[in-house]
Amino acid sequence: MLIELRELSNQDGTEIFEMLKEVGPGENGFMNSAYGISHQEFPRFLEENIAYSKGIELPSGYVPQTIYWLYINSKPVGIGKLRHYLNNALLEHGGHIGYCIRPTMRGNGYGTLILRELLIKARALDIHEALLTCNETNIPSRKVIEGNNGKLESINNGECKYWIKPV
Repeated sequence: MLIELRELSNQDGTEIFEMLKEVGPGENGFMNSAYGISHQEFPRFLEENIAYSKGIELPSGYVPQTIYWLYINSKPVGIGKLRHYLNNALLEHGGHIGYCIRPTMRGNGYGTLILRELLIKARALDIHEALLTCNETNIPSRKVIEGNNGKLESINNGECKYWIKPV
């Protein structure tokens, strides 16, 4: 199995656009900001997110964030977001890392793979402890986080806070 984590690029095309459509608006706290955009708007989405990863033209309250695609055998199966640091809002909800596997590819262990790969990227950003949050009822995500050595800090209002030390 060929596993690749690729950073979002302005060269991304139809296969990424189709995956983002399949993911839908988001679920369990993961928001898909590409949902609802047209194929013609997709290049602008890519350019905006490249700028955001560099801290350019960030919307109010945002921090720099890099988006990655998980490819398995040259097919995109998931999206990951890595925030470069946290603000007060992200300390409460969202954390450093968010990820989603396209619905047709779930149940194959790809959540565990994308989180492992994102933790490697986090370490490269000098993030010594990564915060992840998920809904208390989202048992698959909890298993993925715990399977990547996530330590549960708290559960408040139905949301779990986990910390992971990237290796």
